[in-house]
Amino acid sequence: MGSTKITFSWRYSVRRLIFELIEDIVKLEKRRFTILSVLVLAVSAIKVSEDVIGGESGPVDKAILLFIHSHVPGTLTGFFEAVTFTGSSRVLFPLATAATIALLCARRRLEALLLAASVIGGAAVVYVVKTLVGRARPALWETEAYWGSSFPSGHTLVVAAFATAAALCVSRIRPAARKLALSIAILWISLVAISRLVLGVHWPTDVLAAACIGAFLPLAMSVVLELRYA
Repeated sequence: MGSTKITFSWRYSVRRLIFELIEDIVKLEKRRFTILSVLVLAVSAIKVSEDVIGGESGPVDKAILLFIHSHVPGTLTGFFEAVTFTGSSRVLFPLATAATIALLCARRRLEALLLAASVIGGAAVVYVVKTLVGRARPALWETEAYWGSSFPSGHTLVVAAFATAAALCVSRIRPAARKLALSIAILWISLVAISRLVLGVHWPTDVLAAACIGAFLPLAMSVVLELRYA
């Protein structure tokens, strides 16, 4: 009888150890994917920024923007103006504030910190880079005036930061909804980026770099936070 209990206890311990090992491997693989994504986004943002600062992207930017302008029907302008509005500070900052408060109330402090830091960090990056680069906005057709220089797209960058951070938070809180959250984030970022081109207020490289930087910030922060609080 005693040996049976010992055998059962030993088997249970081994199984538990195996399950814990599998969980650790899964977490490690997820972290590796996140780190790889961070590196890819960082390299992409640096490369695009170098092309912009060096003036190498001008002809390609102009050709793409003119192509979009000539092929997107004018009837869709209202739709893209509404999409752009979702990336404005009048929508994003109240939304980010409400989401952060909700996470704090749910005692999800790590997620609240990630979301708030991503949006604030994104806004800070936009202000600093716009001031330093000072790239002129497109003037290929009559458009609405916006604050600041063209590079990077502030709407796209902050939306990318918020949407990516929100998707990461959903993945942590409810893993089953990870794919849905990621799909919504990618769709929102893409639509806002395209809207800035359709409205003619940014060059293509402005929104490309902005999307990379915006997604990079929360991904990098999530790695740091996980290592810090693991």
